[in-house]
Amino acid sequence: MSADVFTIGIVQDHATPDREANLARAEALVRQAADRGAQIICLKEMCATSYFCTRQDADRFGLAEPVPGPTTDRMQALARELAVVLVVPLFERQAPGVYRNSAAVIDADGTLMGVYRKMHIPDDPLFNEKYYFTPGDGPVAGGAPLTQEHGGFRVWKTRYATIGVLICWDQWYPEAARITSLMGAEVLFYPTAIGWHPAEKAEWGAAQVDAWRTAQRAHAIANGVYVASPNRIGHEDEPGTDGLTFFGQSFIADPFGRYLQQADEAEAVLVARCDPALIETVRRNWPFLRDRRVDAYGPILNRYLG
Repeated sequence: MSADVFTIGIVQDHATPDREANLARAEALVRQAADRGAQIICLKEMCATSYFCTRQDADRFGLAEPVPGPTTDRMQALARELAVVLVVPLFERQAPGVYRNSAAVIDADGTLMGVYRKMHIPDDPLFNEKYYFTPGDGPVAGGAPLTQEHGGFRVWKTRYATIGVLICWDQWYPEAARITSLMGAEVLFYPTAIGWHPAEKAEWGAAQVDAWRTAQRAHAIANGVYVASPNRIGHEDEPGTDGLTFFGQSFIADPFGRYLQQADEAEAVLVARCDPALIETVRRNWPFLRDRRVDAYGPILNRYLG
């Protein structure tokens, strides 16, 4: 674990069907974050595309790209130029018929360190992700971990800090946060595309945002780590429906769950300093990891206990 204070940044912005415009905007906002001192910068979920999962349409698989590929090539050059670590979420074509919701991790020298592939895949009205995405792969038979290039929960020892990346729906699973923290992550990044069905906003909108933030702040507290969650913003149409309105509300929280930075529904670049010494202090005084009963947790491997 790094002994040095480091600075992270997250980018909250919208997206359109224009890939080049999305990437140009992302690059400009990364530059803003770097100018403000950010050393590790995370973009929103599927930063190069609109949120295309609003309908099952086989033609939309054409939006995917390989890793390495054009987006990671571009972002590697940017990381190298600015000497920053980048987390670049994108729609990945891993192989014929195998598509992933992924995040590439690029070190500050431009090296592509690896790829995290979203482990938990939702399926809700206008969030037809199970149609598009193969979930990330867990351990191979026998329990041996896969290499970081092949999925599962991963951490990366970047130039500035050890980071973990989880994606959107992963936010609701304490197991994902706990495993990634136990692997040494100092920060959990959660690139996100979450929003409202417009007809439900009046009744459920405030509660949904509060639940989303509370769940992730709880991961910060329970694991003694920083949490940073960049969400997208803006309304995206889908013919025949009311579309989706992405609610933003991105934030960075410390290991006490305190907000260091937070956004509303406008474009934003959030930057915060992270001190590994605070992780140590919190874990000494709230020794949740020490007091885990690992001998008693076998039942968690069952989907249901009747």
